[in-house]
Amino acid sequence: MMPSTKHILVIRLSAMGDVAMTVPVLKAFTTQYPEVKLTVLTREFFTPFFRDLENVSVFSADLKGTHKGVLGLYKLSKELKKLNIDAIADLHNVLRTNILKCFFLGKPFVQIDKGRAEKKGLVSGKTFQQLKTTHERYADVFRKLGFPLDLANPKFPNRVALNSKLQDLVGEDTKKWIGMAPFAAHESKMYPLDLMEQVIETLSKTHKILLFGGGKKEVDILDAYQNKYENVINLAGILTLDEELDVISNLDVMLSMDSGNAHMAAMLGVKVITIWGVTHPYAGFAPFNQPEDFALLSDREQFPLIPTSIYGNKFPEGYQDAAGSITPERVVEKINLVL
Repeated sequence: MMPSTKHILVIRLSAMGDVAMTVPVLKAFTTQYPEVKLTVLTREFFTPFFRDLENVSVFSADLKGTHKGVLGLYKLSKELKKLNIDAIADLHNVLRTNILKCFFLGKPFVQIDKGRAEKKGLVSGKTFQQLKTTHERYADVFRKLGFPLDLANPKFPNRVALNSKLQDLVGEDTKKWIGMAPFAAHESKMYPLDLMEQVIETLSKTHKILLFGGGKKEVDILDAYQNKYENVINLAGILTLDEELDVISNLDVMLSMDSGNAHMAAMLGVKVITIWGVTHPYAGFAPFNQPEDFALLSDREQFPLIPTSIYGNKFPEGYQDAAGSITPERVVEKINLVL
């Protein structure tokens, strides 16, 4: 360990899932090195993710305003230098962070190795094996800075006591709470909505279903489920991120795509069942600390080219509904098994 390192700047600017994936790694770090201060540089919106971490503060990057462009990043570096940072852990390694690196010459500045060549091999079909997880890639950055890090035996925050607004929304009863987040950045990563509805219909007979999502179109779809089925509550579009985390911390299980909600639930220690379309856990993006069999995978006999891309944005014709090869019965059975 570098004894002179008292304060590390940790950079991950986006996207939601990737920022959430830093949390278990930072939790391990703060537990193992309580004397080292961390400052996380990210978008202001993501600040609540870090609320349970001790000795961690968030510095908001205003990338569309004050910190826009090279000049903005220079301003940002000057603001950051006032914090007396000893080393930088760049968990993003993109153009913006490479520009920032130029302004931090002389400081230890370690950047994540994203394993691009291995990922390319996975997508091209040259290899089909588990790659290093994103969490381990993040941890490697701290290891290279001189801090051996062990991600085994993680500790998670307690369930949050819900405020009266959230209690009124969700209601009081003895049913198990199942979170469901049916959407993802790309449709090819989603479970076909007609099948998702069958899952909701079946599970809502015996459990409470809490729906999560974002944009107006998503809210409308989820509202329709809420109106059609008993015990289904749509939380999309009405909660702050803090409130959303409060509710998620109380779930008995989260059903999610390969998307941000999976990682938000996992960082809170909630069981997460994931549905995978054209992407695959082998790329290293499975949610933290979940058993391998919690990932429900598309049928590779039917869709042999999976994973067709790392992020789900590229796929051959006929692959967009690959996740539909997972039957609703299988999803229901899996959730009932883990409850």
